[in-house]
Amino acid sequence: MFTAMADNRPLIALTIGDPAGVGPEIAARALAESSTHELMRPLLVGDAEVMGQVVSGAELDLDVRPIAAADELSGEPGVVEVLDLDNVDDVTFGAVDPQCGRAAVAYIERACELARDGDVDGIVTGPISKEAIKAGGSTFPGHTEMLADLLGVPEDDVVTMFALEQMRIFFLTRHHPLTAAIAQVTTERVHSGLVRVNELLGELGVDSPRIALAALNPHAGENGILGSEEGDILEPAVELARADGVDVTGPVPADSVFWQARQGHYDGVISLYHDQGHVAAKTVSFFGVVSVTLGLPVVRTAAEHGTAFDIAGRWIADPGGQLEAMRVAAELAPVVRRVRAGASG
Repeated sequence: MFTAMADNRPLIALTIGDPAGVGPEIAARALAESSTHELMRPLLVGDAEVMGQVVSGAELDLDVRPIAAADELSGEPGVVEVLDLDNVDDVTFGAVDPQCGRAAVAYIERACELARDGDVDGIVTGPISKEAIKAGGSTFPGHTEMLADLLGVPEDDVVTMFALEQMRIFFLTRHHPLTAAIAQVTTERVHSGLVRVNELLGELGVDSPRIALAALNPHAGENGILGSEEGDILEPAVELARADGVDVTGPVPADSVFWQARQGHYDGVISLYHDQGHVAAKTVSFFGVVSVTLGLPVVRTAAEHGTAFDIAGRWIADPGGQLEAMRVAAELAPVVRRVRAGASG
């Protein structure tokens, strides 16, 4: 039951993502779950008219209430309170539209403005279309780079983590062609990545973190038979990190390290490139994976799936990933806030 005690919940901004995708629908379906209001005070950042279409089309028992500022938020269950940017006309669900791309960027910009002003404790972003935001004029390859820029954080200080069951998967590189990603796997970069992940795990409350480094080549290179990168690049980076006090194992063959992490052998695994960690996590649970961006002034999470244009507007979207992203944001927001407060103090 909703009570005044819930006022202590973190205030989380939820961007609806691309208005033509499933972002508005999964946000609405998640807000229809009364349990979400027990975890947080959700503030939707988007377009009230679009949300009205979604609530009506999906036949959800929700009222849509436009608001102009975060301090107008009531946190009342059964109500979708939208910080209404009113910047979309005639949405065609399931279509790539530059107008929707610009709107999706505007929602992120407003959420970051709220974070900079200290009005929200965390951000949950809805899925965007990279094609649509590019058509709308954005030069950012994805959310992470955009958030770092808008929140004034050097991109190298920002780290992506996947949270799933016991697994925490960190990514050394992000949105790059595979050949370009491999070119970025240097001893210096891996060493600094290991040290940074060790710091972040500590900030998340993990005592004496145990970290595993995924190998690049099959069977971790088989002592140079299947590739030299392990011996030439990864092993020296591991030794440097150990000298810095990091408890790191590796390089561990990628076909076993994620399973080992799921069994609790490691507190975190560093994936060297995008698909190495994505495939491992999403095979376990496509809708259960939560992408967490660490190193920002506030925590940011997202369901790890896209706009699903093929089902947008058919009212069959699964909100499971959104619910998990909201749960993780509510759990980590106070932790990140305490760490940031301690650092500034």
